[in-house]
Amino acid sequence: MKPRPNLQAGPSTSTSSAADAPVITQIKVWLVGISPMVWRRVLVPSTCTLRELHGVFQIAMGWDGVHLYQFSLRATRYGSLEMAAASPEVTLAALRLRKGARFLYEYDLNIPWRHEVRIEEWRTPAADGAYPSCTGGSGDCPPEDCGGPAAFMDRRDDLLSTEALDDLAVMAEVIDEVAVNRRSEVLDDDETRWRLEGAVARSEARLRWEGRPFSRRAVNARLRQGEHRVVMHQQC
Repeated sequence: MKPRPNLQAGPSTSTSSAADAPVITQIKVWLVGISPMVWRRVLVPSTCTLRELHGVFQIAMGWDGVHLYQFSLRATRYGSLEMAAASPEVTLAALRLRKGARFLYEYDLNIPWRHEVRIEEWRTPAADGAYPSCTGGSGDCPPEDCGGPAAFMDRRDDLLSTEALDDLAVMAEVIDEVAVNRRSEVLDDDETRWRLEGAVARSEARLRWEGRPFSRRAVNARLRQGEHRVVMHQQC
């Protein structure tokens, strides 16, 4: 179900409307349909455009920016030109969003990854602040092109399946014989080697479904290097 945007006008100057001054906007973004929640909190200037915000979200979440995207806000779609959407060059300040306003950000529109976005608050820029920045988050980013949220959730559950535990037992058994009991000759047995190779291959395949680990330090390093500005132009 798509989130309903807040259609009210922005707050007055006494409550720090994003359109009234070049303030810092605190935003929380999270993936819809994924549990446990995969979320990030970012700080961006109110002069940030939706195109720039797309780049920030890509870096913060852990995506690669290789697919089309769009924002859905107040019955208007902003995003990639191929989608015949409105220009994403509009700034957050111009949108005059209120605290608590929500809208939708979609990435990879064939099987969309839907992100709910919430405006949490506005801040005064810190004298030594570097923006955009990521101040929090949790959860690993799903792999690109893995079939969408439902497929990701199904395959991620395989990590704790009976087959996965059996494969771990096989690897532990062989390692115990070779490393602990110093019986490397067990690897000369065709059946043992076949069981081990199969268990390792299946385990490696499952690990690819764990996604890209989240590191706030790594995200902020990439933002400081301006990677979001590169990503935001990959799918114009």
